[in-house]
Amino acid sequence: MNHLMLLAGGISPSWVALICAVVVVVFTGLILVVSRYKKCPSDKVMVIYGNVGTNKDGTSRSAKCIHGGAAFVVPVVQAYEYLDLTPLSISVDLRSALSRQNIRVDVPSSFTVGISTEPGIMQNAAERLLGLKMVEIQELAKDIIFGQLRLVIATMDIEEINTDRDKFLDAVSGNVETELKKIGLRLINVNVTDINDESGYIAALGKEAAAKAINDAKVSVAEADRNGAIGAANAEKEQRISVSRFNSEAIKGENLAKVEVAESDASRREREAEALKRATAAENIQTAKALEESYAAQEAAEQARANLEKAKLEADVLVKAEIQKKEIEVAAEARAEETRRLAKGEADAIILKMQAQAQGMREMMTKQAEGFAEIVKAAGGASDDAVRMMIADKLEELTKIQVEAISNLKIDKITVWDGGSASGDKSSTANFVSGLMKSVPPMQEIFDMAGMKLPEYLGKPKNEGEKAE
Repeated sequence: MNHLMLLAGGISPSWVALICAVVVVVFTGLILVVSRYKKCPSDKVMVIYGNVGTNKDGTSRSAKCIHGGAAFVVPVVQAYEYLDLTPLSISVDLRSALSRQNIRVDVPSSFTVGISTEPGIMQNAAERLLGLKMVEIQELAKDIIFGQLRLVIATMDIEEINTDRDKFLDAVSGNVETELKKIGLRLINVNVTDINDESGYIAALGKEAAAKAINDAKVSVAEADRNGAIGAANAEKEQRISVSRFNSEAIKGENLAKVEVAESDASRREREAEALKRATAAENIQTAKALEESYAAQEAAEQARANLEKAKLEADVLVKAEIQKKEIEVAAEARAEETRRLAKGEADAIILKMQAQAQGMREMMTKQAEGFAEIVKAAGGASDDAVRMMIADKLEELTKIQVEAISNLKIDKITVWDGGSASGDKSSTANFVSGLMKSVPPMQEIFDMAGMKLPEYLGKPKNEGEKAE
């Protein structure tokens, strides 16, 4: 059915097949493009290898690394894989590492490493770690850490390793991370759990440090006791002197304070009396002013209430009158508007009716004039012949009208007495019939106008000046 519709629409089957093929190809290409647009997760590095362009020096690039973005992987010429950024925890149980003093030490530690996201180091990881499993990467990093840890211990004394842990960790971190960067890894954390040696040198150092610390602590305690006793005696002496001095000053101060208190009480009472006097006078004045203002406010309130009542009465009367006035005006305007609209409507109707009648008469007269012009044209331009043609066309109707004029006459019986006194060749009966036909409206004029001759049995034409019998 669809094939027939396409043929009916003017599209050949070959064009339909071509269009379908183009649509399929475009759709397939779109799906291919979308499927080859790859997004890199935040915990991975996407490595695109194959034909990925050239470096600045013109050499071919081995791979293109992308972290935290997306890229289009060209089919056939490019492929991609992911490097996992999950940190790797590596336990390094280093035993019998030779120090600079030729003393073998045990340094158990743990390292945390991971694939670096720095552009250059990430390129190293793509070139050296792509395709390796996490266990293989862990073993490779462990070997590097073992070698660098032994190298750092060989350059340091036992005392430095044991006492200056920060220096030791900085040296280990610097050397290890430098080597790890070569394969694309970065050092995240270093934790040295303990340091031991086979000869007990570190333990002896610890005992020496402990004994020294104990002796120093004992000396510090004795000195502290001595200083404490001396300080206590001095403090007691200073306390007694200070207490006596402060007691005398306190008594003197109390006496002066009592005098000042008495003077202050007298002054206070005097001021209180003066303040009470002023307060009473001010209170009386304010009371009088308040009464005066209250009376004035009451008077103003009464006046305002009277004005309000008056305004209410006036508003009621004026508003009602104004409302009635507006109602009358609105009603009058409405009636006037109604009358105007009715009159206008009637006038418009009469005008439209007269215009329609005039238009109808005009159309009818125009059509009659056009018809008469056509008749005159058909008669060869002779208007008289045209009139005769019109009368001849209506002759049948005219005759029918004349016949209908006497068709309703009721003649029950006609008695004709033919006495033989007829003149000429006609009998009395013939004269009667002839006279009866003459009673029909004259048709001679109609036949004359039509250019036709009236039959003789209906009457002879009258001569001019001859009177009808």
